[in-house]
Amino acid sequence: MGNHYSASKIFPNVPGTDGVGMLNSQRVYFAMPSAPFGSLAEQALVNKHLIVPVPDGIDDITAAAIANPGMSSWVALVGRARFVKGQNVLINGATGNAGSLAVKIAYHLGAKKVVVTGRNPEKLAKLNADAAINFDMTKENGGQEFTDALKDTFNEGIDVVLDYLWGDSALSIMKAVAQFGGDRVTRFVSIGAASGQAEINLPSAALRSSKLELIGSGVKSASMKELLLAIKGVFDWAAADKITIPTTTFELENIEAAFAAPLTPRAVVKVN
Repeated sequence: MGNHYSASKIFPNVPGTDGVGMLNSQRVYFAMPSAPFGSLAEQALVNKHLIVPVPDGIDDITAAAIANPGMSSWVALVGRARFVKGQNVLINGATGNAGSLAVKIAYHLGAKKVVVTGRNPEKLAKLNADAAINFDMTKENGGQEFTDALKDTFNEGIDVVLDYLWGDSALSIMKAVAQFGGDRVTRFVSIGAASGQAEINLPSAALRSSKLELIGSGVKSASMKELLLAIKGVFDWAAADKITIPTTTFELENIEAAFAAPLTPRAVVKVN
């Protein structure tokens, strides 16, 4: 529909911004096919500089499914937040495909402590993080309760926040940084807006009274070189450690069902 911030606005077009395919008998991941020729087709026109070889230790479906959600936290940590081994990370919205991978990637890259937050306490508990904090923004005072619940977390120190939700929960975290973060620099990286709230009302005092740094991570805020290097890092890690991601596979003729599928498990469309 052209609603994503990275959409080309060229119509009509073939949808699909990435995939796994064959190039001269070599399996490759490819990104950003030249519009209007998207990836949901038997053939796609691809820039030769926007491909990543797929290592032998990872199958096609896993590579297609894990590239984008895995890259989102990898490039946010390494490229945008300048994360270094031994730092503490908070992941807001950690129960989705990308958020749950972010937990594993943060540990893989050397995080000392990982704290996860989200709306589903049962799913949070399964992530095996150092701490899990549940929130309910539908409650009358849910935002302040969440901010207060973060007191001990920020007193102990958080270096990087990876935010997949935006909206009220993100604002509560920023307020917690201002109130409880002390002299520690906390880089807040906005990766997504899964909450459906595109805007927040951020008081300037939250920035002026703290060492909070706001950063975005995505297409254009990170270079294509950084994005592709992140995907290569995800592939190498997944192949070496046998990392998988829940997927549901659809044949191309069932594309309507694929578009209607929930975000988790991750939908992968096979084009034969």
